[in-house]
Amino acid sequence: MKKFIAMILAVLMMAACLAACQPATNAGSATGGATEEAKKPTVVVGYTIYEPMNYFDENNNLIGYDTDLAKAVFEKLGYEVIFQEIDWASKYTDLDSNTIDCVWNGFTCNTADDGVLRSEKVDFSYNYMENRQVIIAKKDSGIAAAADLNGKLAAVESGSAGETYAKTFEGVNVKGFLKQTDCLMEVNAGTADFAVLDAQLAKSYAGKGDYANIVIIDALSSEVEYYAIGFKKGSELTANVNAQLDALAQ
Repeated sequence: MKKFIAMILAVLMMAACLAACQPATNAGSATGGATEEAKKPTVVVGYTIYEPMNYFDENNNLIGYDTDLAKAVFEKLGYEVIFQEIDWASKYTDLDSNTIDCVWNGFTCNTADDGVLRSEKVDFSYNYMENRQVIIAKKDSGIAAAADLNGKLAAVESGSAGETYAKTFEGVNVKGFLKQTDCLMEVNAGTADFAVLDAQLAKSYAGKGDYANIVIIDALSSEVEYYAIGFKKGSELTANVNAQLDALAQ
């Protein structure tokens, strides 16, 4: 019996020695880090600061509806998400150059840029939210109808659906800015007569805090728009993301 136990111990010791001598190709580092094989693929999401879709909280964490939805979808698809702030006017260039994999940032899909439908420039996911373009101005601006915009200066985000909408009004002078929040500040400072913003953003600011004197002119709102995620033409991500949006909707 003792001889049998000794033989078992000898086999176990030899197995342990052999295991110790094997190269650690599939093991983590001494500090428990993941191997290259264990790392998730990454996906780069282009965004702009746009409350309530993508913005920073008091602890400087990126949060918001689009931020959280992107995380939920890509986690299901097995990706690690990298969020990259972009210049909205350069979104198509960033996609085509593979700087980003998608634009997930309140991207209106049923409109055009410079007369070209956005759906001809990118592949869109399913629609996931309704939106409108709204006009904001100071309470005492005297703006109530389309005729009141004639000769006025509009602040718009360059390359946005708001810029396209502003140009539909006769006699309006349009000035482009980097962000929608920049447009809001221009109106608040009195350096622009009005601004055209996404309804989701306008509702987050108008009539509150530093913007208590700003109102939304409801009578001048656009027809309904739809948000979707924009991908480079031919991207395999489009169908995969659509499947997850379907699943989450269910």
